Amino acid sequence: MNKNKSLMVTGQQHQYREAWLDAAIALMRPHFKHAGYDIPEKLRVSCGWPSSGGCAAKKRAIGQCWPAEADSKGVHQLFISPYLESVEDAQGVLATLVHEVVHAVVGLDKKHNKVFKKCALAVGLDGKMTATFAGEALLAECKAWAEKLGAYPNGKLDLSKSPIKRQKNRQRKCECGECGYVCRTTKKWLDEMGPPHCPKHGAMTPEEVDEAEEEGDE
Repeated sequence: MNKNKSLMVTGQQHQYREAWLDAAIALMRPHFKHAGYDIPEKLRVSCGWPSSGGCAAKKRAIGQCWPAEADSKGVHQLFISPYLESVEDAQGVLATLVHEVVHAVVGLDKKHNKVFKKCALAVGLDGKMTATFAGEALLAECKAWAEKLGAYPNGKLDLSKSPIKRQKNRQRKCECGECGYVCRTTKKWLDEMGPPHCPKHGAMTPEEVDEAEEEGDE
């Protein structure tokens, strides 16, 4: 028992990130159950870049959930950005994982609507639903989980050293925070005319990119 405790303190309890994340979800199951929700049994979580926005400088995507329908074995697949290193921050690894688990619980078709919001608030997330953070009670839970899990075996990747060349003249994704309606336009028209409007909910939110991506955009 003392040996296990020592391993946890020195951060060697989990050698691999996926094992750590799997153990984190196991710890979250009673928390979700207490809030009235069941985490799907068929769920796989990995450390990896979200399919879009993962390397943005400002409004960076730090997690993503893929629906079971997209997996050949019918399993939800969750990804936590390797950019994240801290586990106890309000928008750290565990808080981000909770957000992605909520997507798996309510279904990706709900996006960030009222069904998603109801579950998110119930498990302790707060803030704008497209960029939630752990509220005070959930943050305390995250710290308790972190103590049981030991150190997260991941080092923060330096995005400035990415081997991938930045794309020029790209379309900027604009999304409605209410219903998820999406359209795209260029930085030029965003600067001159402002963001496009959702037919139902008004001005949309453009994705943010770093200065290097903005250069030469027409």
